[in-house]
Amino acid sequence: MTSVASAAFVSLLCLYAIRTSPVYLNDHGYENVVIAISPLVPEDQTIIKNIKDMVTEASFYMFNATKRRFYFSNVKILLPANWKPNHYQKRKHESYEKASALIADPAPKYGDDPYTFHYGRCGERGRYIHFTPNFLLKDSLLSVYGSRGRVFVHEWAHLRWGVFDEYNDDQPFSTSGQNLIKATRCSTDLPGTLVCDGSTCAEGDCRFRTQEELLKKGCTFLADRNQPAAASIMYMQALPSVVDFCNETTHDPEAPHMQNQLCDYQSTWKVIMGSEDYRLTPAMSGTHLPPPPSFSILKAGDRVICLLLDVSEFMNKGHRISRMRQAAEVFLLLLVELGSYVGIVTFADQAEIQTPLTLISDENVRKQLSSYLPTTANGGSSICEGLRSAFQVIQTLEGSNIDGSEIVLLTAGEDSNIEDCLSEVAASGSTIHTIAVGFHASIELEQLADMTAGSKFTATDRFDSNDLIDAFTGISSQNGNVLQQSIQLESAAASIDPAQHLFGFVLFDRTVGNETSFVVTWQPGSEAPAISLQDPHEQSYTTKDFLTDPTSGIAHLQIPGSAEAGNWTYKVVNTMNYSQVLGLTVTSRPLDRDVPPVTVKVHTNKGSLSFPEPMILYAEVTQGFTPVLGARVTAIIEHQFGNPFILELADNGAGADAFKHDGVYSKYFFSPTGNGRHILKIRVQRKSDDHVEGYSPSWSHAMYVPGYIENGKIQMNPPRPTFNDDEMHAIIGGFSRIATGHIFMVNEVPTIPWPDVFPPCKIVELRVERDNVNLYLSWTAPGDNYDQGRASTYEIKMSDNPRKLRDNFQNATSLNTSALIPQASGTRERATFKVNELIVENSTAVYFAICAIDNASLRSDVSNVAQASIWVQRFLVSGSISKQTVSNELFVVIGSVTAICFLASLIVYSLRKANFPLFQRQPNARGRACPTQRIDVSEETEVVLLGSGMSFHQNARCSGSNITRPLTSDITRGDVI
Repeated sequence: MTSVASAAFVSLLCLYAIRTSPVYLNDHGYENVVIAISPLVPEDQTIIKNIKDMVTEASFYMFNATKRRFYFSNVKILLPANWKPNHYQKRKHESYEKASALIADPAPKYGDDPYTFHYGRCGERGRYIHFTPNFLLKDSLLSVYGSRGRVFVHEWAHLRWGVFDEYNDDQPFSTSGQNLIKATRCSTDLPGTLVCDGSTCAEGDCRFRTQEELLKKGCTFLADRNQPAAASIMYMQALPSVVDFCNETTHDPEAPHMQNQLCDYQSTWKVIMGSEDYRLTPAMSGTHLPPPPSFSILKAGDRVICLLLDVSEFMNKGHRISRMRQAAEVFLLLLVELGSYVGIVTFADQAEIQTPLTLISDENVRKQLSSYLPTTANGGSSICEGLRSAFQVIQTLEGSNIDGSEIVLLTAGEDSNIEDCLSEVAASGSTIHTIAVGFHASIELEQLADMTAGSKFTATDRFDSNDLIDAFTGISSQNGNVLQQSIQLESAAASIDPAQHLFGFVLFDRTVGNETSFVVTWQPGSEAPAISLQDPHEQSYTTKDFLTDPTSGIAHLQIPGSAEAGNWTYKVVNTMNYSQVLGLTVTSRPLDRDVPPVTVKVHTNKGSLSFPEPMILYAEVTQGFTPVLGARVTAIIEHQFGNPFILELADNGAGADAFKHDGVYSKYFFSPTGNGRHILKIRVQRKSDDHVEGYSPSWSHAMYVPGYIENGKIQMNPPRPTFNDDEMHAIIGGFSRIATGHIFMVNEVPTIPWPDVFPPCKIVELRVERDNVNLYLSWTAPGDNYDQGRASTYEIKMSDNPRKLRDNFQNATSLNTSALIPQASGTRERATFKVNELIVENSTAVYFAICAIDNASLRSDVSNVAQASIWVQRFLVSGSISKQTVSNELFVVIGSVTAICFLASLIVYSLRKANFPLFQRQPNARGRACPTQRIDVSEETEVVLLGSGMSFHQNARCSGSNITRPLTSDITRGDVI
């Protein structure tokens, strides 16, 4: 591999390693696709078989759907360590945390629905696909979701290409500019029938209700199982005829689904065509099919770790060597799991093995390992020599095979020869986590982590920081078993004057409490500070209760038994006559093996920030697969120079946050203080009495098909399981968490002040509601700069054509917004307009869009388009309506409204041609055509269908007809028009 190709390869790995294991596209085939099974899933060989069958079917289905471009070449199934040995291969860099798909217990709200956890923008890759064991084991679910292979392609499109669903569970029907009511779907050429579901829809009542509702609640669209429609996979891949993604020909740009809202009304296929995969992969020539995918069955084993610690002269700067010892000691004493194997190697010009791999079986072994940590530093730096010795240490356990092992490399990294051993690292099978101390570490250092799917951290030389301890805390096992992992609840450090103190509190929740440790650090060689700690029941612990190591500057207390839930208060007093940095770290483990703990995962939408393009910061706060709401989430961005930059993240579905109330808190970051490595930390707190709003995540998922029409009969599937609100989000009371993310790089920051180049962010959740008098527009306020600050003005436009708003916003009709003063970013905005002032001639629907403008006249992108229905009585139904109530049994479809209306139209047309007088149109005073026939509005008629030539102006009156009032008036049963 040439040096240029190698650099490109490593750069590509960097992009992929941000969120998932690196999936490669090699000659049309996806390789290194990892499907991981949770340790909580009972062993069942049928799961492995059905995964293979699913992926094999998906490969050929996707190959045809993508016009001979993509298929699955190599797939790895990662089994948990607690499954029985069976000659499986050892895993290398694969991990549960970075797998493309997870097999795990259900998530609230979704049940057995396969879904993709995706909180990025259109075209951005998702985090993972989630399948449940039931989905893979129960064949009864095939009629609900379709074949597993088709479902996998549906979810892979979410994950890989960043497209979204083409249906909407919350808005299953919509209106169009052609005065049609239609099911929200793609494509609209897909025929079906409207029926009542039987539970919420009274018999014979799947029809229009009020001007605010198109169809009564419980009305459902059932597609014909046997039909010619080929699209779309992102709507209902379960239909046998569906083999395509929606393209520009079949896409419905008016449908109110996530694909339109989040992808600027582009079709799914257009978004896929814009992906890097598509741009770099022409269609395969010929007519032959690709080979079936190959499978590797991998199994996680014992955790094997080697600490590789820099003791070169570069570690003498800024007390680096003593801080390194403190952090490594915390890792050995508190963080690494029992049953792990740990060895220690130090390096300068040459490497030295301090201790071979040792099984951590008890606290005495932990203390013994800590005694081998270095206290002095001298000489040059050779990272490659250190790595070779670390490989040697690991090989003592299982010979030459070091697959699945980990190396924690902590170094100042001022070594220009790292490239000398890149090939050895790539071939080793070991995962390397890097911790760069200071900001002069070699830029190649992170390549070691990128090419082995390791974690990347950095630490400043600031004394008032816990960077190194926080970095070690972030290096947890990635086997998916969070019940074994240590969780960081608090991290605090500050320079404290004599007789002053470091003070605060830690909120313990009901999901943690075992093996709880409080660690206090200070400058080695100084007198230990005075420590006081009080639990929620006011039981106190003092310095004498802590185990103190003056050489390392560490005092450690492990709470006996389980720590009480509630507020723990700490106070650490500087007893010296000079200022010194005092620090506190609190860790704990899960309390109950049956209750997953609250965890925080930190992500960014890209690996580096190039000014002035923004970066999005994400904090995923969950309890298992359950989102945690109502938390205060603070991002702390540190750089070598200047004070930390603080940002409050939000889960409000606005600005950088794609989905409201999904437990993912987000914010734009766009104003770094300098170039180079940056540290991202997340602090999460929620008070026990904080109000928690409702849960409404909108992750893309496979449709739960309610039923089908087959051979003229209705076939209903079992009703989808329902969940109450309490099951939708975590209810755990107050808690505290600290999480450290991977480092990210910043480039091209100017050295002089720059003008305002940051516009308000796009408004993505404009909504419209109405009553008989008013239309209410609502949205979340953007900022002056993306989602921060306050915009200057709003510009709201309306049209009877949604395309006009999307493609020609400036020429659409403006609404008066002079009295609308933008509020601070994140505030809910509302604007009210009179219905009778917004009626568009010959249209039953009106569309709105909004743009925000800042003080520098920079404009946001045009928002999503929101639709309002004006006069429901004038809508046509797209598709037939069944007047029968539907249960879980077979029912015959009785009647078809559209067929009857079509027949009636033919009769009327023929009579007009024959000059039959009753059916001739007569002009009114305004020159508009009016009907002269009598139309009885009976008990069985609630819809006025607009036939050919029967459109009216809102205030038209017909001379010579029986209409006695404006047609905009409500029409009730028994009326004659």
